[in-house]
Amino acid sequence: MKKIFPLTLLLLLILLPASGSAQAQNPRVVLETSQGLVEIELFKDKAPVSADNFLEYVDNGFYNGKIFHRVIPGFMIQGGGFDANMSQAQTRPPIKNEAGNGLKNRRGTLAMARTNVVDSATAQFFINLADNAFLDHNAPTPKGYGYAVFGQVVKGMEVVDAIAGLPTTTVGAHADVPVSPVIIISARRVKTVDDATP
Repeated sequence: MKKIFPLTLLLLLILLPASGSAQAQNPRVVLETSQGLVEIELFKDKAPVSADNFLEYVDNGFYNGKIFHRVIPGFMIQGGGFDANMSQAQTRPPIKNEAGNGLKNRRGTLAMARTNVVDSATAQFFINLADNAFLDHNAPTPKGYGYAVFGQVVKGMEVVDAIAGLPTTTVGAHADVPVSPVIIISARRVKTVDDATP
């Protein structure tokens, strides 16, 4: 027994660092907009459905050429569904609402936009400009379900704030539309912060 114990301890010391270094990091995405770069960390650990859904749209180039079509200072900026002509793009089927994941709609977080139907989110997302607690999950009911947070701006919040300060107008049935389109030129994955600059 005395000979086996040191051997077991040695194996543990060898294996533990390896397993720690192999731990997966949350994926990151950079939105190159007409106002500048915004880097996002996706909380795939707590919002796997929403994060994977967003990444699939990113990888398919869906967001390229889309705009931030709804901008409300002190509240949020919303995009990912319309082009500069305010034509709405066709999306994949809606996903499950993960608002009960414990993440809060705080300043700088990304959440899935949806209709009054709980599980109706597709491609559109918004970035919170303030701590919007009234959007958080507080009950398993249509009114209390909330909006699922799935990411966080880690670089470029000044770009988000600049977008929020742009003049807006009404286009057809859509209010709070920036007068000059804020275009998502590209959306792409990055491995590290250093990879974020094109």
